[in-house]
Amino acid sequence: MAMQIAVIGKEECTAEEYEAARAAGSLVAEQGAVLCCGGRGGVMEAACRGAREAGGTAVGILPDTGKGNPFLNVAIRTGMGYGRNVVLVQSADAVIAVGGGYGTLSEIAIALKAGKPVFGYRTWDIPGIVVCVTLEEAVSRAVAAAGRSG
Repeated sequence: MAMQIAVIGKEECTAEEYEAARAAGSLVAEQGAVLCCGGRGGVMEAACRGAREAGGTAVGILPDTGKGNPFLNVAIRTGMGYGRNVVLVQSADAVIAVGGGYGTLSEIAIALKAGKPVFGYRTWDIPGIVVCVTLEEAVSRAVAAAGRSG
């Protein structure tokens, strides 16, 4: 089974965060991993876009019954609202946080509580997150961690 790496971040992000997430999605796909995300806009859309542009697979765990962003290969419509954060994190072998707001913080907390490795790029500075200076470092470390867990 392919590694599943979650890229998490805000639906309303800066242009810099969008480009960072797009690069992260591309790097995840180039490593042969499936990209998982919340399926909506902003960082989530950018990560999916990068994954698809690199020939990868993008899976969105949606909070509602909507369509999700246009770059998804698979949309899982949960109807669970923020409860979908648990499904997303539990579906991932490792998590990469790019920027983020309180929803991202929720996903980080769930991941840390579940023992999932979290690699952060310009995100929350809290204990348990492995701070990465570059996206390449975040993806490399996430892939290595996912390989150990799978």
